[in-house]
Formats: sequence, structure tokens, C-alpha cells
Amino acid sequence: MPVGDQNRALAFGNFELDLAACELRHRGKPVHLERRPMDLLILLAQRGGQLVSRADIVARLWGSDVFVDVETGVNTAIRKVRQALQDSTDAPQFIETVSGRGYRFIGTITQPGIAVIPASASAKPRIMLAVLPFENLSNDSDQEYFSDGLTEQTISYLGRMGPADMGVIARTTSMAYKRTPKSIRDIGAELNVDYVLESSVRRESNRVRITSQLIRVSDQTHLWASTYDRDLIGVLAIQDELGTAIANQVQLRLSPERVHALALSQPANAEAYDLYLRGRYFWNQLSQATAGRAIEYFQQATEIDARYALAWSGLADTYTASPINADAPPLQVWPKAREAAERAVQAAPDMAETQTSSGFVKFWLDWKWVEAEAAFLKAIALNPSYGLAHRLLGIVQMHLRKHPESVAAMARAREIDPLNAGHHALSSQVAFAAGDYPAAVRLAQQAISIDPQFWIGYMQLGQAYERLDRPDVAIEALTTAGRLSGGNSKAIALRGYVLARQGDTQAAHELLRLLHTVASEKFVPPYAFALVLEGLGERNRALQFLERAVEAHDVHLAFLAFDPKWNPIRTDPRFTALIDHCFSPAAGQGVAGL
Repeated sequence: MPVGDQNRALAFGNFELDLAACELRHRGKPVHLERRPMDLLILLAQRGGQLVSRADIVARLWGSDVFVDVETGVNTAIRKVRQALQDSTDAPQFIETVSGRGYRFIGTITQPGIAVIPASASAKPRIMLAVLPFENLSNDSDQEYFSDGLTEQTISYLGRMGPADMGVIARTTSMAYKRTPKSIRDIGAELNVDYVLESSVRRESNRVRITSQLIRVSDQTHLWASTYDRDLIGVLAIQDELGTAIANQVQLRLSPERVHALALSQPANAEAYDLYLRGRYFWNQLSQATAGRAIEYFQQATEIDARYALAWSGLADTYTASPINADAPPLQVWPKAREAAERAVQAAPDMAETQTSSGFVKFWLDWKWVEAEAAFLKAIALNPSYGLAHRLLGIVQMHLRKHPESVAAMARAREIDPLNAGHHALSSQVAFAAGDYPAAVRLAQQAISIDPQFWIGYMQLGQAYERLDRPDVAIEALTTAGRLSGGNSKAIALRGYVLARQGDTQAAHELLRLLHTVASEKFVPPYAFALVLEGLGERNRALQFLERAVEAHDVHLAFLAFDPKWNPIRTDPRFTALIDHCFSPAAGQGVAGL
């Protein structure tokens, strides 16, 4: 808004909104409106014609000292604004609901003594696009990695084209429509998108044929279609051609700088590209066994092309996630993850993926949360459609005690990629950290309904039910989490803690012995032992294991920042000393008094 606009009055219908006085008047008479609904009305009116997401509303309306239930808080504020404006949800004159995405002010705005400002002219609505999974026509199941990889890379490429004007539904949600019998109309309605890109790929040896068509959802019109026959190295140019064709059809204007940046993001070697796609295929399976395969392929890709930013980024992400997903020794993977992230940023500093990888390492391994937050914010500025950056931003803001911002970031991640079970499960973690245990249960259940085999969803469900004093349900969920995760230490330790707290000390000691047995063969995070011992009330031994966790650079120590299970010893000098050592403001966290 131009300088001085904050002091103007806006008129629409029989209403006048005085921005300086924060007052709404109907035919000259004041209309009572509470502070937050007033702030919401001002936000929507100032962005007349623009879609305003629920995440944007939460970030704007609530301060940093309050946890917001997104569903209740936003819905209540919208309802009060509509009541004040005498507006209808069925036939709105002023506030339009864009299902699943947010709200838009649709009234015609005028200023006293100034010509009419049509709402549609104040900003062009953001286009939304879904890229359906490339259909593998090769009659070879071994080529699934190739078709899936092309899907993911096309989503990433198109998401970077014009992020302010076009959003792209993220990979996990798009992949849910693989081999779907649903019509384009149904898919478009479910995802709330304007256009759908439908493609197939046939690969035979080093020859590739890709057929794509762009469909407008509103009337099922096939706007454009093309077939590309290339050798393998020529595949690298197809995304450029697809992007240009789509931009022309949806009237997306690309700056020369954006075109240049997109060109730099493409790999220079077809073999390295193929290896990278294999690596992403295994990484996306999110299992301990496939993570090792992913690392092998990413490493081979970087050996062929040392400037391949996305391969370095994939390598960094796999190493960084391994201590939490696969109980890898942090001190072993930390230098490898840091080097890979640094190489990724050096090769392509203006890619969302590389900045996100950098932030991931800074948060999870370097314990520099403020720097991590800055990296995630930069990634989002580069590509607002990159859901992983929003999710990780929400997690680091949770640790920085920025609860409303954290909730908004997680809501945005779910909006971009609504069928991503990880987004819902870690949104449950954010609610848990804020003490909203019913919301934590609801979000964990959503994760499980999306993917019934997703162990983290069950773990989040278990820890929330424990706080709600439902230990039997918690133990059942945590038993499932342990089975699905292949015996991850977090699931075992959390179950041991719950058993101990409900008085089944024998079962808790059995799990403690299990952890010791596993530790004789491989690394087990000291935090796991400490958690079971805390449940048993053995405070001195629990603190001893937490001190060992510091020596091992155990990533699970980050949970000490908010987990109420540690409240009984939070004031113990030994506990506060290790918190200060790991997460003090002097260390770059900006978090005092954890």
C-alpha cells in the first residue's frame, strides 16, 4: 500500500472503513467490530481482489505470545466480519470464501472524492496448477523412478517460474492421483486448482517420448498439447519448453532474470540427472533401508557433476534426517550433511531446495535456530510453493517459541500439499508444543488417515494421548509406531515412559533392557534412555544420560525446549546447564529461559 494509504478511508456499498481510526461505519453510523475482526477486515480490504490465505490471516492477526487454533480463530473472525457487513456466505457481496485456500474481498472499493477502484484491478488472483503424475508407458516397472522423478522435477521447475503469480500443488499430493480413475473436473475441485497438466512418458534405452497437455478445469478445455521425442540428454530441455508453453497459456510473464535463474537450475549432465532421479525415488520412500540407496545415487550424481546443486541438496537432506528417522550417529553424519548443504548453496544460492537444505542442517545439527529460520524464509521467498520449506519453518519457529507464526507456517504447508502425512503429523507436534493436546490428536489422526503406515503419525498420537491421561490408547499407538518404524528408539522410549508413568515399571525396565541390547550393536541416542528413566522417576540417571546426549550431539535434545515431560526437572541446575550449553542465545538460538 502506498505511503499515506494507511490514513485513508475506503468505501464499499453503504459502508466506509476508516483505516486511521480503525472504524467501520454503515451509512455514517459506527458499527461495532472487535479488534481482531477489524484487523481482518482491513487486511482483506487492503488486498481487494487478492486471495488471502488462512496462514496469512493467522500471521497478521495474532501476536507471538498466544497459540491460535487456526480453524476456530479464523472462522470466528470471518463470521464476525460478515455479520458486521450483513454479508451472506451463499451470495456474498464483500467476502468470498475460496474453498480450501482462503478468502477474497470482492466488493468495489472507492475513496471519498476519488474514482472507483475495481477490486479485480487491484491485484491479479494467483493461478493454481496441479501437475499429475507422469504415466509410465514403458511397460517396465523399473522405470517408475524415471516417471516419478520427472513429475517431481516438473513441479519444482514450474513452482519457481513465477511464484508470485502461479502456485503449484506439491509432490506428495499430486502423487496421490497416480493411476486415478477420477476426472479432471473432480481432481480440479478437490485440489482447488485452475489448471491441470497431464503427461505420459515412454523410455526405451536412451530415447524418451513425453506427451503433455494443459487442461483448464473450469470448462475442461484442452488449451495446449505437445509431444517431445528426445534422447536422454535432450530431456533436460523439455522442462524449459513445458514451462514456456504453460506461461504463454496462463499469461504468466517471466522476467529475463527469472528465465536465467531457471536455466541455471538445470543439470548439465544426463547421466547425473538420471542418478539424481533414482536418488529422489528412494529418498521419497522415507525408510531406513531406502535412505542408504538414496545416498549412493546422490553421491554418484555429484561425482559426475560436482556443480549439481539438487544432488547435493538431496544428499544433505538424507544425511540430516538420518539421526531422527534412522538413529544414525549425529557426529558421523553432521560433517557430511554440512558439506553437502554448503556445496548445494555454492552451486545454486537462489534455489529454494538448497536454502532449505542449509536451514535443515543449521536447525537439526548445528543448533543455530535463528540462522535456520532465515534460510527457510529465503527459500519460501524463492519458491512459495515449496511445502517442505514451510514445514521446516514451522518446526524451527516452534522451537523459537513463535507459536502463531509456527501454526501459520504449518497451515501453509498443508495448504500447498494437503495429502502429505508428514505435514499433518508435524503440525500435531506444533500443537503439542503449545499445549493444545486435542488439536495434536486431531492432526495426528489426519496424518494416519492419509497414510495408515506412517509411524510418525502414530507416535504423535501417542504422546498427545499421554498428556490427555489416556495411557492405554497412547501405548497402543506407540506400539504401532514401533512396529512400523522398525524399532525406532523414539517410539520405544516414549512407550517405556508411558508404561512407567502408569505404574508398569516391569514393562518399562524390559524396554530399557531392549535399548541396552540394541546399543551393544549400534548407536542408540542417549536421550532414549533418559526418557524412560525420567518416567521411572530415576532423575539422577536420567540427567547422566542427558549429559551423554550432549557429548554425542544427540539431536533429540532439541525436544527439551518444549516437551512437558521434562518439566519436573526443568529447574534442576544440571538440566539448565545443559540447556544453556546447547541452546543458549550466545550460541545463536535467541531463546532464553528454555
